[in-house]
Amino acid sequence: MRTLRPQLASLLLLGMALAQRQVAVQEGPLYRTEGSHVTLWCKVSGYQGPAEQNFQWSIYLPSAPEREVQIVSTVDPSFPYAIYTQRVRSRGIYVERVQGDAVLLHITDLQDRDAGEYECHTPNTDERYFGSYSAKMNLVVIPDSLRVTAVPQTLNKVERDSLELKCEVSKSTAQHSHVSIAWYRQRGSEAPVEVISLSRDFVLRAGSAYAQRQATGDVRLDKVGETTSKLTIYNLHPSDQGEFYCEAAEWIQDPDKSWYAMTRKRSQGAIVNVQATDKEFSVRLETEKRTYIVGEPVEFRCILEAQNIPDRYFSISWAFNSSLIASLGPNAVPVLNNEFAQREALGQLKVAKESDNIFVLKIYRLRLEDSGKYNCRVTEREKTVTGDFIDKESKRPKNIPITVLPLKAGFAVTAISRTPGVTYNESFDLQCIIKPHYPSWVPVSVTWRFQPAGSTEFHDLVTFTRDGGVQWGDRYAGFRTRTAIEKAESSNNVRLSISRASDTEAGKYQCVAELWRKNYNSSWTRLADRTSNLLEIRVLRPVTKLQVSKSKRSITLVENRPIPLNCSVKSQTSPDSHFAVLWYVHKPSDADGKLILKTTHSSAFEYGTYAEEEGLRGRLQFERSASGGLFSLTVQRAEVRDSGSYYCHVEEWLLSPNHAWYKLAEEVSGRTEVTVKQPDNRLQVNQTHKNITVLENQWVTLECLVSSRTSPSSQLSVEWYVWRPGHLEKEAVARLSRQSTLRYGDLAALGDLRSRLHLESPSPGLYLLSIQNATVRDSGAYDCHVEEWLLDPSDRWYKRAEDHSGLITLTVKQPDPTLQVDTATANLTVQEKESFPLDCSILSRSSPESHFAVTWYNLRAKEVGGHAEEEEEEEEEEEREAVLSVGPDAIFSPEAGRWEGRLRFQRLSAVLFRLTVLQAGGADTGNYSCRVEEWLADPNGVWYRLAEEESGTVAVHVQDAGSTLQSVICSNDALFYFVFFYPFPIFGILIITILLVRFKSRNSSKNSEGKNGVPLLWIKEPHLNYSPTCLEPPVLSIHPGTID
Repeated sequence: MRTLRPQLASLLLLGMALAQRQVAVQEGPLYRTEGSHVTLWCKVSGYQGPAEQNFQWSIYLPSAPEREVQIVSTVDPSFPYAIYTQRVRSRGIYVERVQGDAVLLHITDLQDRDAGEYECHTPNTDERYFGSYSAKMNLVVIPDSLRVTAVPQTLNKVERDSLELKCEVSKSTAQHSHVSIAWYRQRGSEAPVEVISLSRDFVLRAGSAYAQRQATGDVRLDKVGETTSKLTIYNLHPSDQGEFYCEAAEWIQDPDKSWYAMTRKRSQGAIVNVQATDKEFSVRLETEKRTYIVGEPVEFRCILEAQNIPDRYFSISWAFNSSLIASLGPNAVPVLNNEFAQREALGQLKVAKESDNIFVLKIYRLRLEDSGKYNCRVTEREKTVTGDFIDKESKRPKNIPITVLPLKAGFAVTAISRTPGVTYNESFDLQCIIKPHYPSWVPVSVTWRFQPAGSTEFHDLVTFTRDGGVQWGDRYAGFRTRTAIEKAESSNNVRLSISRASDTEAGKYQCVAELWRKNYNSSWTRLADRTSNLLEIRVLRPVTKLQVSKSKRSITLVENRPIPLNCSVKSQTSPDSHFAVLWYVHKPSDADGKLILKTTHSSAFEYGTYAEEEGLRGRLQFERSASGGLFSLTVQRAEVRDSGSYYCHVEEWLLSPNHAWYKLAEEVSGRTEVTVKQPDNRLQVNQTHKNITVLENQWVTLECLVSSRTSPSSQLSVEWYVWRPGHLEKEAVARLSRQSTLRYGDLAALGDLRSRLHLESPSPGLYLLSIQNATVRDSGAYDCHVEEWLLDPSDRWYKRAEDHSGLITLTVKQPDPTLQVDTATANLTVQEKESFPLDCSILSRSSPESHFAVTWYNLRAKEVGGHAEEEEEEEEEEEREAVLSVGPDAIFSPEAGRWEGRLRFQRLSAVLFRLTVLQAGGADTGNYSCRVEEWLADPNGVWYRLAEEESGTVAVHVQDAGSTLQSVICSNDALFYFVFFYPFPIFGILIITILLVRFKSRNSSKNSEGKNGVPLLWIKEPHLNYSPTCLEPPVLSIHPGTID
């Protein structure tokens, strides 16, 4: 059953603040398994009337959700309906009152029919109805599907063998639930010992008895398959013997986020017996010597030699002259017979276990009757599963005889004390026993002598004189007020009683007895004297009850906040105790803690070295509660370097009987782990990636937005970087320090970028970087690096956080080319010796600031072919010749040879250029075009070519104007002779040539359909340029015809 009282208590506090009656029940739905014990809480608040309110529980079954079925009431025994009456009477269902206004409904054996909607109702005790008087919640009953099975078996193992046990845990719950698994070992009626467990949160933890072995890997818990877990124990010990079983629990999370164990089951057990490997052992008996004198101490040591002694059970018995003295069982508790029990009670004898293999018999003061043979016997015992012991092998060494000799003198003196150890302010008695008893008329004087602790000299403390008087020594006057001495009437024994013992009474006591004889002349003669044994009295300080809270705490706080440290004394030895408190801090880098502050038992303050070195004096505040058990140290204005492990060292001081303060005990508290951290990093820079595209010469502004910061009082430094294409690393552009100092990066300092940069912060957290007259070289990926600086408690600035913005990809591009040149074609026919214009018209340009470079070209047809009988067709190529080039800076290219002196350039407008060819000749016939290059200047004044465009062609045909015979003859003497002396051969050759051409053209016309029956688009026909007055031979050329 889950304890719900803390939750109810918190609800009680809440209820006090409400102004009206409010009934609250446990939040549902709750899932619980059949057969489990279920509790449901209900409380009422804001009520009037008596403090003890009544409650009535009802249920609305799923089969009849509108019908109320009454279950139990705190006020009306007849409240339950018949189906619940028997369960209520047998306490199967009952109500537990936690407080006057809070109850728990218990259902001890949950049944499937108990599922439904539960209602808690409180009868009205108010003056008027105001608020809610009932509340409901749902309870869902699910089958108990948890199954825990293991194979019941008995395994016999040998020490150091390995053990493997499997346990299968399965469930079929539809709801989300967790399972925890634990293995236990049990011996008989002993409490089960946890071996190892896997919690519902999948945390593996070994029990305290197996934690060390689990750390070394000797104990494992592994999951084998979906439902099976395997326990493995390597290197078995005899102590591992017992019954092993696994226990599983199914947990479900309630609506209040707490986990609840719906059901818990255990498997059948496996009996594991572990046989030790080596059971041999030997025993020897030792003592210092064989002969003693009465009153001397003797010690017998019984030494056991065996393997794995801590894991085995042995009992030891001591014998004297074959009579049992004492015995020690496996629990090491001695049991003595009557005679020796009395001597042990008087502190004259001790039987103890010194270690696992050494057992001691010690007689502090031997008697004559102690002469005889001593021995010890060791018996190994085996513990069964039921917890009973079975005797196994038994061994004993040879007897050791000792002899106790009497004193040689006629009488013996012995000093004894029943309390060799006393506590401060207690009383103790010392007895000086004289044997044999002399008659009362024999004078005996007894003197107690005292050697203080730490001294080597004895001094007379008090003397019981031979005539019955008491004489005190002069060295210890303080004893007299607290010491009483008396002599027994029936003997010469003298008892010394000291009250309110202190350190001054601690030491060695000794009594000296003197036998006297009174002469006839009333003189005294000392016949003999004997000195007793030394009797050491230890005055012990009170057994401390000092307890300092060992609870550990972890404190995490932000710098500049106070560090509260508490040191709580949970119990003290005396109400009069005073405390000295020393505060320490331990840093990971230090071997030991360093003293911060010490407050003495007299409330004086002393600062430690750490406080002096770290300058803490002005930041420490010490307080002590009125009750005296709580000490507080506060470190004001915490710094990060104050982090560490803090603890207090408490000293308890008491006032001794001599009115001197002494330190009784000291104890160290649990540690408080203090972590002083810087404020949480809340710096956030906008991480949005942006793409910005601008044209050259435009302004561009890049934004760096700090969306949040750690502190409003922090200072920010902003540095801009850029990754430029072709560069491996980013380059610094500019930095604005936290003191608002602007510093340019290498990129800006070396180039002209510095004069074009503008950095500003128009509002807190917004930083703008503007680039004036952007160039293509300014393209790249920009980001800003923001550092946040805070002021620490020592007024030093430190960098708390840093962050990068998202990348801003800036693309500065040249204007898009829109150059367009007139591409219309034209035909132009001119007469020889005339001029013809070639216009180059620009229809559109990219920028009004554009400059143009214009080049005119002449494209002439050039024949390429072989003999007529080897080829059926002639191939044509165009030969391109630059006529004139005018650069964007209006610089003309040199004129070609045949154009020299015949070209005239004109710029008719900003977009119209004309080239006039003067004195046209036949060689000027051909196609002409112009190529225009558009040039722009970048922001740095450097010109670059933006675009180029080719115009349409202008076909120019220069016609021959016809030459006169006189002009021809005058122009060329060779022609003169040719015309007049060789006309007939020339005309004959010409006629033959014409006939051959006509013959070929007929053959070509037959093939005009083209290859594969496709008609030709171009019809080639010969043209003969011939002047009857020209004496030159005719020129035959082929020109393209027209398309039909």
